[in-house]
Amino acid sequence: MPAATARDELPRLDLLRSFAVAARTLSFTQAAHELALTQSAVSRQIQQMEEGLGVALFERRHRALALTPAGETMARAVHDCLERLRDATASVRASQRARQVAVTTTPGFASLWLIPRLARFSADHPQVDVLVSATNDLLNLERSQIDVAVRFCAIGAGQGAPLFEETVLPVCAPRLLQDAARPLRQPADLARHTLLVMEAHHGMPPMADWAPWLEVMGLSGLRGTNTLRFSNYNDAVAAALAGQGVAIGRLPLVAALLRDGQLVTPFGGSGQSQRGYFVAASPQAAANADAQDFIAWLHAEALLPW
Repeated sequence: MPAATARDELPRLDLLRSFAVAARTLSFTQAAHELALTQSAVSRQIQQMEEGLGVALFERRHRALALTPAGETMARAVHDCLERLRDATASVRASQRARQVAVTTTPGFASLWLIPRLARFSADHPQVDVLVSATNDLLNLERSQIDVAVRFCAIGAGQGAPLFEETVLPVCAPRLLQDAARPLRQPADLARHTLLVMEAHHGMPPMADWAPWLEVMGLSGLRGTNTLRFSNYNDAVAAALAGQGVAIGRLPLVAALLRDGQLVTPFGGSGQSQRGYFVAASPQAAANADAQDFIAWLHAEALLPW
């Protein structure tokens, strides 16, 4: 192997780093503090670098340092090289991180609307991991490191861009319609059945999820033979599928179950709940191209026929 030329003989990286800090601070003592070394160790490293270059890099004045012209030339070059090395290191590390989008939404929206559609997003974005946090808690997006939230809010009080407004109507398992002793031919017949109810949030009436539809039907005072209450909407839907009672169906969340015949609407008539789903993005999502793609995908999915 041929001998290295003088141009090939670069100072060691540890010497360059100590020189860069000393050149910036013009103090071996302060440089030693930043580098977690002793002052004598920094002084020796600078001396080694000067001996290797064959030129003085600092003027040692009384209680002060100053860069020589050669030192100024080296300081500019070392600063530029270290900055490029830092940028390259950050870029390489970032490229190795998993690409992901963290999403929070309600359990009902997650299980009934989002998760059945996620395969389509993954097919178009196979390198992106989607993390779904299904909870009724209103998470702080920045503190929880979440990119996107799909919130269920009253119309006019939504946080973020509207996704779709909710339509409501009663739904049940097909076999409930076969009970001759308790027919379900008109809305008033609900009084003979178990109503499946979402547990009301603080300050809301006990039948809050049923109230919009009952009001449209002129049956605000109607009560079933009894109620089963659930903290999550997907549990109320599961009870309806099991034939345990009649739930208030939220469209488009239960649209696929109606289309497949797993649930049926015993009678016509729907109403707007004056609530809907809104998409909010955290500040960190602005720098996450995958999060932006996910938000665009949500809106595109919302436009598809139920």
